[in-house]
Amino acid sequence: MIAYALRRLGLAVAVLLVTVCALFCVIYAVPGDPATVALGPRATAEQKAIFRAEMGLDRPIYVQLGNFLSRVAGGDLGRDVVTDQRVSALVLSALPNTVALAFGGILWAVVVGVALGCWSGLHPNGWADRVIGVLSVSVIAVPTFVVAIYTLLFFAVMLQWFPAIGVGADGDPLDQLHHLVLPAFAVGLGWVGYLSRLVRASMLEVLAENHVRTFRAFGVSDLRIAFRYALPIAVVPVVSVLGVGLGSLLSGAVLTEIVFNRPGLGRLAYDAVISRNYPIVTGVVIVTASLYLICNLCADLLVARLSPHVRAAL
Repeated sequence: MIAYALRRLGLAVAVLLVTVCALFCVIYAVPGDPATVALGPRATAEQKAIFRAEMGLDRPIYVQLGNFLSRVAGGDLGRDVVTDQRVSALVLSALPNTVALAFGGILWAVVVGVALGCWSGLHPNGWADRVIGVLSVSVIAVPTFVVAIYTLLFFAVMLQWFPAIGVGADGDPLDQLHHLVLPAFAVGLGWVGYLSRLVRASMLEVLAENHVRTFRAFGVSDLRIAFRYALPIAVVPVVSVLGVGLGSLLSGAVLTEIVFNRPGLGRLAYDAVISRNYPIVTGVVIVTASLYLICNLCADLLVARLSPHVRAAL
């Protein structure tokens, strides 16, 4: 198990390194001049040249890449070209809002999706199973930003049950939770349908196994079989998918944060792209990529712990 964890950790570090290098090359290939953004259109050519020299933008790209990698390895993500603040401070200030949104969305999606999937797996081909199947496919097909917009219009504007924008008052967890309900609902709705379909398929597969039929032959109740023997095996694929799902929510909450005006990583990255603020863009992507890899690594280790088949293959 330790050797497997070390291999997965090494692979994650290699993937992160490749991601950072590719990101660096893509960002600097995008048209736009950071010096003009930072100093304004009225800056003289001499002022822009001084700024580029101070920021190291006049050096060859491989030199800039090497310097950047060395700074990142030391925990330095650079400085904002507009406000001259540390990028790490800006990212860390926005990170809790995005993490809360991602965990809130995946948490309610897991609870509802697993419950619906279990019901469908225990009662296949019934009217409830068919209704759940239609609704699951429907919510999967609807884009997240569409759900966010209509959720905002209906629950915040028309009914006024929840606040429309913001993250709530600092130091007031109840107010922050109240502001989190609609964005978390928007980002998690599609995962409810996906998880319910996945759990249903896993439950049907497990319930058709020989050992389950043996339990039934010995008179074990269907409810005990479902929750004591079938569900722990059926949720193993769900754990694997959740690693990808949580990482996707962390890196893909951009539109939801824009719709609800939440100051998270997505909103920070969007504003940085619009203003050609390269250090913030690279800092956000590095942090989100790291979180994505950490989520996948934890999911792989948990699957290896839960699944006897995976443990036997290690």
